[in-house]
Amino acid sequence: MIIGACVIELRLPAARSLKQKRGQLQSLLTRLRREFNLAVAEIGHNDVWQSAQIAMVAVSNERAAAEKALRRAVLWIEKHRPDLDVVAAEIEWR
Repeated sequence: MIIGACVIELRLPAARSLKQKRGQLQSLLTRLRREFNLAVAEIGHNDVWQSAQIAMVAVSNERAAAEKALRRAVLWIEKHRPDLDVVAAEIEWR
């Protein structure tokens, strides 16, 4: 069993409050779960309204399949969510 975890640092330049940040992140996390069948959660910068850290996890029997799913999700965020800036994305393996 291969477990890949991708930690993404996001910048939310349009967020003017924690409430706006939560709305933007909630829609993103829901879409990632549905589109890519990943486990996702906000894991850091919880009280900073223009910054967020999320994690996505993929489980597979092949590393290539898990890596492909995680990389496609990062590319999707960059392409389809212009309201969010991907500052960094790092994949870890277990």
